[in-house]
Amino acid sequence: MRQYIRHPSEMPIHYRINELSRKKGRQKQKLHDISSGGLSFQSARQIELGSSVHIEIEVRPPPFVADGVVVWCEKDNGGYQVGLQFNDADVEYSLRMIEQLCYIEQYKNEIQAKEGRRLNSEQAAKEWISQFASD
Repeated sequence: MRQYIRHPSEMPIHYRINELSRKKGRQKQKLHDISSGGLSFQSARQIELGSSVHIEIEVRPPPFVADGVVVWCEKDNGGYQVGLQFNDADVEYSLRMIEQLCYIEQYKNEIQAKEGRRLNSEQAAKEWISQFASD
């Protein structure tokens, strides 16, 4: 059973395996899901368990950056889903903020699909906070 609830996301993520050089090793993929303890993302290649991975998520300037450890890597649709774990309390707090941003972005997309209303990020955040933040 999972220790944390995972929240789906389609947010872009940049990552590199720390043993590789910054320029050659940086990859752009999609964040798959996120929780307080870690996240998972898509990768074109398998990444060894225990590898240190540097990530950047451009949620707002400056981007969220952190180093995590690969705790699982599973083959998925011609690529891999990679699970990272973070053990730093500051990183876990930041991940909670990113979780909320994922919820707000999802809310914004749902409102447009269901009601045809286009909300900017600020409007979506205000509505989402008033309706769901207490949960």
